Amino acid sequence: MSSAPNHNELPLPDYDHLPLGTLPSRISGLDEQGVAALLEYETQHGNRLPVVQVLQERLDALRQGATPSGSVQQDTPEVSQGHAGSKVSPATSGPPMNPPSHGDPTNPAQPR
Repeated sequence: MSSAPNHNELPLPDYDHLPLGTLPSRISGLDEQGVAALLEYETQHGNRLPVVQVLQERLDALRQGATPSGSVQQDTPEVSQGHAGSKVSPATSGPPMNPPSHGDPTNPAQPR
């Protein structure tokens, strides 16, 4: 097998971050060469079995006469753009809470 394509040479943007559920619709517009490049890249890098299976099934279908359908979508709304992680910060946290008095000797009981 020849060397796998570089990440920047792949026919799908953010390929490594696409959810598996969107992969079949994402690759439907690719030709045999595009799917083969993704399959080669995947086997050389992540080698995730479910992804390899989806790519192999599509490649087999194209080799048996299936035609690419639609266009290759370049934007990836399902991939987080920009900020990653939690948006929680001291500015967005709730008010401080006192622990219950029955477990903390420094917190006297509150009248009822």
